[in-house]
Amino acid sequence: MNKFEVVLIFNPDLATNSLNSEIEAFRNKLISNSAKIINEENWGLRELSYSINKFKKAFYNFFQIEASGQIVKDLNRELNQSENLIRYIFIKVKEHQELPTKLNYEKK
Repeated sequence: MNKFEVVLIFNPDLATNSLNSEIEAFRNKLISNSAKIINEENWGLRELSYSINKFKKAFYNFFQIEASGQIVKDLNRELNQSENLIRYIFIKVKEHQELPTKLNYEKK
């Protein structure tokens, strides 16, 4: 199993219920594909560095997971089809960083 850090960036116009259901659906996809969620952080609504699809803000969620490369490949295919997800990234790491992250400190 490889270690990955994942950032999901969601449409800022989503209602809280829709956002929570999108995040829960991602969790369920990970679990159903035998991936292990190590940690998770909600970074909330943040300004984007540049506008994406005419959005200047977005909801951020951060995950630390352990999964095989094939699972990540399959998840990429599924995430590309999500209308509420603006961007996402999977970063392979040797070790997970300690939580809470700096971004979570800035939010408070």
